[in-house]
Amino acid sequence: MKLINAFLLLATLCFAFTSQRIKQHNSLLISGMEAPDSSRFTAMPLVQGMDEPMGMGLLPNNNVLIIERKGAVKLYDAGQKQLKTIAHINVFSGIEDGLLGVAIDPNYEKNNWIYLYYGVGGEKWISHLARFELKGDQLVQASKKVLLEVPSQRKYCCHSAGYLTFMDGLLYLSTGDNTNAEEIEGHNPTDERPGRELSDDQASTANSNDLRGKILRIKPPTDVAEPDGSYSIPDGNLFPKDGSKGRPEIYVMGCRNPFRISVDPKTKYVYWGDVGPDSEVAAEEGKLSYDEINQAKKPGFFGYPYFLGNNEAFPKYDFATKQEGPKQDPMHPINNSPHNTGIKELPPAQPALIWYGKGPSKRFPLVGKGAASAMAGPVYYRDLFPNAKYRLPAYYNGKLLIYDWVRRWVMAVTLDKDGNYVSMEPFLSHLKLVAPIDIQFSKDGALYILNYGTNWFASNTDASLMRVEYAEGNRNPVADIRIDKRYGAAPMKVNLSAAGSKDYDPGDQLTYTWKIGSKTIQGKDVSTTFDKPGKYSIALTVSDQHGGQGLATTAINVGNTPPQVQISSSANQTFYWDNSALDYRISIKDPEDKTIEPSKTTVVFNYLAYGKDLASVLSSGNTATAHLQGEKLMAASDCKTCHATDKTSIGPSLKAISTRYKGKAEAVDQLAEKVIKGGSGNWGKYAMSAHPHVSKQDAEEMVRYILAVSEQPARLPLQGQLALKDHQGKGTEGAYVLLAGYTDKGANGIEPLTTRKHLVLRHPQIQMEENDQGNVGVVIATENTGFISYITNIRHNSYVMFRQLDLAQVDQIKYRLQAHGAGGRIELHLDSLGGPVVSTLTVPAGNVQDLKTGWQDVAAPVQPTKGLHNLYFVFTNPDAQRKSLFHIDWVYFNQAITNKKP
Repeated sequence: MKLINAFLLLATLCFAFTSQRIKQHNSLLISGMEAPDSSRFTAMPLVQGMDEPMGMGLLPNNNVLIIERKGAVKLYDAGQKQLKTIAHINVFSGIEDGLLGVAIDPNYEKNNWIYLYYGVGGEKWISHLARFELKGDQLVQASKKVLLEVPSQRKYCCHSAGYLTFMDGLLYLSTGDNTNAEEIEGHNPTDERPGRELSDDQASTANSNDLRGKILRIKPPTDVAEPDGSYSIPDGNLFPKDGSKGRPEIYVMGCRNPFRISVDPKTKYVYWGDVGPDSEVAAEEGKLSYDEINQAKKPGFFGYPYFLGNNEAFPKYDFATKQEGPKQDPMHPINNSPHNTGIKELPPAQPALIWYGKGPSKRFPLVGKGAASAMAGPVYYRDLFPNAKYRLPAYYNGKLLIYDWVRRWVMAVTLDKDGNYVSMEPFLSHLKLVAPIDIQFSKDGALYILNYGTNWFASNTDASLMRVEYAEGNRNPVADIRIDKRYGAAPMKVNLSAAGSKDYDPGDQLTYTWKIGSKTIQGKDVSTTFDKPGKYSIALTVSDQHGGQGLATTAINVGNTPPQVQISSSANQTFYWDNSALDYRISIKDPEDKTIEPSKTTVVFNYLAYGKDLASVLSSGNTATAHLQGEKLMAASDCKTCHATDKTSIGPSLKAISTRYKGKAEAVDQLAEKVIKGGSGNWGKYAMSAHPHVSKQDAEEMVRYILAVSEQPARLPLQGQLALKDHQGKGTEGAYVLLAGYTDKGANGIEPLTTRKHLVLRHPQIQMEENDQGNVGVVIATENTGFISYITNIRHNSYVMFRQLDLAQVDQIKYRLQAHGAGGRIELHLDSLGGPVVSTLTVPAGNVQDLKTGWQDVAAPVQPTKGLHNLYFVFTNPDAQRKSLFHIDWVYFNQAITNKKP
């Protein structure tokens, strides 16, 4: 099976792209407007360096409230030009959960209320929508009022969503389906087998009595005379207020992970991006794995888990027999799952406004290709910003801003008078956005963009808060701070540069002012030394001669140096081959820690059976253990009411149980039965409660965890050899991940710092249409092609490129190709189109008649090569002029015989 969606013919793609541009151009002719000069938009990085920023709330005085996933609440003080940590919420931040949503009450200037949505820390699997008072820069945690409690599950990853936004006094909350995304076998998660409700989206997003996989709409009080934290149900939600057909808070259902939402301030249409599944089900465009931009003109059901995109249906899949069944009718969807507690006859499924998969999109070619996370931002209306200094031009009036967290673009979507899609165009494409995660307009017309940063589940130096201003006259300079290090030991010399700063007005003379702690320094490039440990704020103001100013801020932490973690191996560090092995060596250094403590070191090796999503592996971080699932089940149960880990309570400690039954072969079955049925007499007079709702499988997982409590945690050593055997017989899917990390002890008042490195091994067969860059066409997989896709329109000097692949131990490249065209030469270049050639293959001319079966496998030798390189496959035949040369389906990197494990 193919690893990704099949793509379209280049001719079709070019036609679609051209049609899109013509459509955009015609809409401009009709409106009589031209797109504004992009240089009129200036971006100022207000904050640089954060730990997983998830959302922001814009306060009336241009201060910005920022939340981080692990629980930090921070305030960017616009007057002092610095970021402060003002509170920390106790949250559960495993999988994708944590502190996820923030909103400012519309009546904030009178009541000082803000709202947060987060996974509650502790043993109870719930999330809270809570209200707090924010007085100045103090979050009053004692003022907490819980409005809504959302039950969840923490056994499996992923999808928490959690965005909050207000419109006309109504509070909207998006919630993810919170369903097992790890074991769906290439299908939608609808596992109806007993005990598998956590893998059945029919129990959550398609369940009218469940709050997950929804957009909720409630009316909280806005008057301080009603401080009890209650809310009411507004008119016009999906179900009756009496709850007779479903939870009355539900406005939209049938969502997978509605990560970012917005409400049109005039039409009140609700927009959201829904992050799609990693499905192997064939669809109109490749696989049924679309990300969606949705529009709710009224309350409704939006299809998942039965439909995606333009209401394309998943076949019903029997997880027991592995057989596919019929598809549902989108006009009459039925939820007959035994795990469903709500209505069976669901409202008609509504199609998406925009949808796209991992391959190029025929309908929406500008979205690109690759991994995706679709998000919906605000709809802009110029007249809502009267006299605002930075309001956008009328050209953008009524346009919806959408963005993609992974692909790092923002689009302005044009809608007609009825809210129907017309066209889209790039917006702010000149800016470097690093995983944009929240976009909002401020009252002065400026656009605030919160960037999550490069690495998942990590503190990123390029996580930033950015303010974008549009100016008709003199444009403010753009301040940019470049710094050689942010953490280190005292004394710590830091080199600061404003060289990245710029001004779009020709001839402007810039001056640079640095405020470093209590010192002020002038100059474009400066150095300073911090003699004492501490946290220091740095602000750069760039000024022009007309009074325009740009600002950027960052922070320096002196007293602790990040650990250094490296993974090395003599084996290939990109590919795996069955029946081979991976040798590895992990080196860890930390200047402040005198010794590297094993307890603070994590070495984890995992095999991922489906997809290439590393979220559940990387998010495990230091908590990954052999019995993590059982530990989670224990934490979610009532067992800890009677059993502490190492102290006797009503019942024995877990360590005592582990010690008594250690090494007894029958212990797992015996104790699992007792967990389910209960019992007494072994440890004292108190009876053990029965847990008949716990499945035998879950009870066994809990027991295995308990039995391991008295053992030293099982950890991989820092050096060893791992057998690559889990993939055998499983096609071209799957990946191995080696994760190494170290958390230091912290030092000199600076918090402990964690460094992680990971090594990902993929299958050595790569579909050529998965290329990271190139100028060839792609044929979509259809019945006419035998349901395979391949690259085509390969001409003289065409190429495709794959980033950072390792050719160590590779002695041959096998090509599956069709001799259909003028023929030519395939050259494999390292690092550039003109880089060293390490492999060549001559393909003869041919005229294959049967495009389904006319494929042949041809191998070419590869020169010994070490290290990671960008691989450029360059296709040449100077005599072919503009004729097509041949077709290629995939390449396979063959392991040298001498390196194969006997």
